[in-house]
Amino acid sequence: MSKYAWLFFVIGAALSWGAYVPSIHHGQLALPAGANRAFKAFLFVGVAYFLMAVLVPGAILVTRPDNAGFARHGMIVSTIAGALGAMGALCVIFALRWGGKPIYVAPLVFAGAPVVNVIVSTIWDRTYKLPDWRFLLGILLAAVGAALVLRYKPTDAPSAKVSAAPAETSMTATH
Repeated sequence: MSKYAWLFFVIGAALSWGAYVPSIHHGQLALPAGANRAFKAFLFVGVAYFLMAVLVPGAILVTRPDNAGFARHGMIVSTIAGALGAMGALCVIFALRWGGKPIYVAPLVFAGAPVVNVIVSTIWDRTYKLPDWRFLLGILLAAVGAALVLRYKPTDAPSAKVSAAPAETSMTATH
C-alpha cells in the first residue's frame, strides 16, 4: 500500500460518521412514536455494530489466522474503546431525542472530538513535547468552530397551519 493509504480510511470514517447523525435521526423518526423509539433505534445500531465489528473481523481471523493469540490487556482496552464508541453513539441518539438537530449536533460532536483526542492522546502516550503551533491552532479553530455552531445554530421554521384545501402556488424562475 502507498504511504497515503491511511487517508482513504480517514475519508471513509468521515463519510460514514458524517452520515451517521442524520441517518440515525431519520431512523428514530421512522419508528412509531413512543417514549422508547430512541432506544429502539439504538438497538439497531447495536445490530449494525455486531455485523460490522463481530462478523467481519471474525471472518477475517478465521480465514487468515496469524496464530498470535490474544492478550488480556489489549482485550480490556479494546473493549473499553468499543464501550466509548457505543456511549458516543448513545449520546448522539439522546441529543437528537431531546431536541437537537442533525445539522448542529454532528458539527458539535465532530469538532469537540479532536480536542478530546489530543488531550487523551497527549496524556496516554506521554507526549511531553507539544506539537507544532499550527497543529494546536487547528485544534483551537475546531473548538472555536464548535462554539460558533452552538451560538448560531439554525432554528426550526415556524410550522405553517394546514388548511383544508391546499392553495396553488406559482413558481417563477429567473435566469
